[in-house]
Amino acid sequence: MGIFAHVSDVHIDAGERSVKRARRVFDYLAGLVTPPDAVIVTGDLADHGAESEYERLRDLVDLPIPVLWCPGNHDAREPYRKALLGEEPDARPINRAFEIAGTLILMLDSSIPGRNDGVLADETLEWLAARLADRPDLPTFVCFHHPPVPLGLPFIDEMRQFGTERLAALVERSPQVVAVLCGHAHTPAAAMFAGRPLLVAPSLTSTLKLPFETDQLIDRDLPPMIAFHLLAEDRRLTTHYRVIL
Repeated sequence: MGIFAHVSDVHIDAGERSVKRARRVFDYLAGLVTPPDAVIVTGDLADHGAESEYERLRDLVDLPIPVLWCPGNHDAREPYRKALLGEEPDARPINRAFEIAGTLILMLDSSIPGRNDGVLADETLEWLAARLADRPDLPTFVCFHHPPVPLGLPFIDEMRQFGTERLAALVERSPQVVAVLCGHAHTPAAAMFAGRPLLVAPSLTSTLKLPFETDQLIDRDLPPMIAFHLLAEDRRLTTHYRVIL
């Protein structure tokens, strides 16, 4: 069985609050009796896209397992590449593929520089199509920041991922895709997209409330959470959410 931890929206800045909350989560992961095969982090790693924020995050995460990143709307590609990935600064979409525990994990860049909503650029969709064609034998997670469907959260739904017809077509014709993973919503959620589970990771920094719960949009006091995706050998997927006190 593959075990994949999934978190999102870390929003590391120059203060201590975001660092303390992220450290609680990564310390919890480091202390597990059996470590997950990988940690998937679906965007908004930094709060302002500053190089110093990525350096803080890089120094904070000290795990003996792979930590996989993709950008969100708060991230900036050039400092992200330089400080977090150790690459030359570049403004192109940041897409990466990983084969871990017999699973293909595709980390896609749904960010639009200077905007809060998201889209998968033609370059990214072509990359995704090629990776899916390369390894049709492997169960696959398709991961990015922006949810591709409305979630019933007006604040988030206005800046979700748009233009998703080609993405949906790719997922529909790729039976190896077991789930689509994302963040951005600052709440754990589940929906369907192109006939597959769409699983939204909670934010490490805050929780977005549903409109019928309260007049308070963001709750900064609720504790961070982790999603654990358990992928069985028969490709049956089960997800558990854990509160980190």
